[in-house]
Amino acid sequence: MGRIMPVIHNVSSVQRLTDMARLVYGMGYRSLIVTKAYGGAAQNGVPEAYRIALKYNASLIVLPDLKDAVEYLSPGEVLLVSSEDPEELVEPCRGVSGDVMIVFNGGEQGFSPAEERLGRKIYIAGAPARLGPLAEAALILYKSS
Repeated sequence: MGRIMPVIHNVSSVQRLTDMARLVYGMGYRSLIVTKAYGGAAQNGVPEAYRIALKYNASLIVLPDLKDAVEYLSPGEVLLVSSEDPEELVEPCRGVSGDVMIVFNGGEQGFSPAEERLGRKIYIAGAPARLGPLAEAALILYKSS
């Protein structure tokens, strides 16, 4: 059976990072990957997320950029959760299987063209606009663990 690797990318909010950590670990995932954390998320959010990981006996992986996560963790597939021109619409709560890195954008802007080349854009069927990374993660990761 493959691994599901949740990633929060491009995050500056302490609250958004810690909420994502609680969500991912609370759903039973053993690790969370953080890429391109800056501002408050880098200074205060990463230590707080690490504390949450310890509480769940889980791991927190922090890397400078998404490209590094793809290079070092070698997923079979990279799915970028994006409401901007997704290649595929997925059903909420649909089981995801395989060795897959699922990337949630923690910022307000979309993925850069270089980041888009790293994976395939997906979004949630029936969602008319961006829901935000926490709601997107809750819908996509639920029952996938």
